[in-house]
Amino acid sequence: MQVAKHSVVAFNYKLTDPQGQVVDTSAGREPLTYIHGAGQIIPGLELQMEGKEVGAAFTATVSPEQGYGVRDDRAVQQVPKTAFQGVGDIKPGLQFRAQGPQGQTQVVTVTKIEGDQVTVDGNHPLAGMTLKFDVSIVSVRAASAEEIEHGHVHGAGGHHH
Repeated sequence: MQVAKHSVVAFNYKLTDPQGQVVDTSAGREPLTYIHGAGQIIPGLELQMEGKEVGAAFTATVSPEQGYGVRDDRAVQQVPKTAFQGVGDIKPGLQFRAQGPQGQTQVVTVTKIEGDQVTVDGNHPLAGMTLKFDVSIVSVRAASAEEIEHGHVHGAGGHHH
């Protein structure tokens, strides 16, 4: 069976940044499982998975536009330390959920602290990067009607009700 819309795909991967540093990997864990065509993985990787079969091993290069987006300097802002009341040790790298301009929840990362000002970045940490995925397809099967309706994989590698 080939990877196509409404198929459940399990794959192993190694993700590297433009400098070749490993950012994430499934090594030592279960393969990543998703429903193809449901927007559960980044668009550029999903597009390159299309039509592949079990056993396929390939490298997918994904542009920022098809990955985690282009960096947006407007997503970087300074906020007073007082906005972090109840948080112990604020330091670069910490992530928080914040309310975005349209009321949506977004994750921001602390990037710098200067005096009473904290710089936070609302960009995804991989935004602006061309990413390289080394992928091997482990399994492909048709998604059940219930999985499609619920929008997630059930059973091994997925959600259990």
